[in-house]
Amino acid sequence: MSIPCSLGITAYNEEKIIGQLLQRILDQRLNTVELVEIIVVISGCTDNTEAIVRDVMTQDARIQLFVQEKREGKASAINLFLNHASTEICLLCSGDLLPEYDVVEKLVAPLADPEVGMTSCRPEPVNDPDEFMGFAAHLLWDLHHQINLHGFKAGEMTAFRKVFKRIPYHTAVDEASVEPVVRGQGYKVVYVPDAVVYNKGPETSADFLRQRRRIYAGHLDLQQTVGYSVSTMNGTKILGLLLKNLDYRPKQFVWTWRVVAMEVYGRWLGKRDFKNKRDHSVWEIAESTKQMDETASVSAEAARILKQ
Repeated sequence: MSIPCSLGITAYNEEKIIGQLLQRILDQRLNTVELVEIIVVISGCTDNTEAIVRDVMTQDARIQLFVQEKREGKASAINLFLNHASTEICLLCSGDLLPEYDVVEKLVAPLADPEVGMTSCRPEPVNDPDEFMGFAAHLLWDLHHQINLHGFKAGEMTAFRKVFKRIPYHTAVDEASVEPVVRGQGYKVVYVPDAVVYNKGPETSADFLRQRRRIYAGHLDLQQTVGYSVSTMNGTKILGLLLKNLDYRPKQFVWTWRVVAMEVYGRWLGKRDFKNKRDHSVWEIAESTKQMDETASVSAEAARILKQ
């Protein structure tokens, strides 16, 4: 018995990666999973994203395109996807990712267990870890991995049962908004560490802070709205994992504490934004995260394999 699922991609100005992302989705190696439809929602794009998606649509009838003329926020795009998804199992993918060719199978297969309601992948940044901002990206996602090994924190690409009609339109943390709804209905959540997707971390401190303040403000709002705290809100737990996995090489040791200082400052900004009721639902784009291409993901994939 195959597991039918709908995959949703949300995108804003992703002309550099959207074609490659769609091709990777079409080339997924599936065994127990049937990818019924691929729903792309693009919002307020001012580049060639729409033209590229329409070109790929000619290759496969499963691809559907919905265009929001104005940027309404990622949550709005996700709700549009949920409204049109025809299957119980949904996959959600950001438009700036490149997944490995077995990610759909690995994320959806655990949902064959009726007790499982949500799964999440392992993001791997393509940034150069020998540069400071690349080191920062790898450090944060490595900590995210460690947190998931001891608990659960959804991120980047997730699969879930459509046991709800929508997420809050004002939220700035989409995956985190799905998590409490699924868990609240008694379902298990599962981290799939070998379901790897590649993304691009910020290459400037300004972009880093844009992301971190928006995410922290979103998590505080989620905490207030539904009374749910994601695992990354536990600073003591994060510090413990950081110290346990601390790299004592001189450069990396110094860089680690620089990243910690930036994260603390980003959280302070996010807390201030939350108190001032700043709306992050249509967030300021971190432009340096939009520069990924196929070559970068292939290089990152090769480096990951060599480390194993």
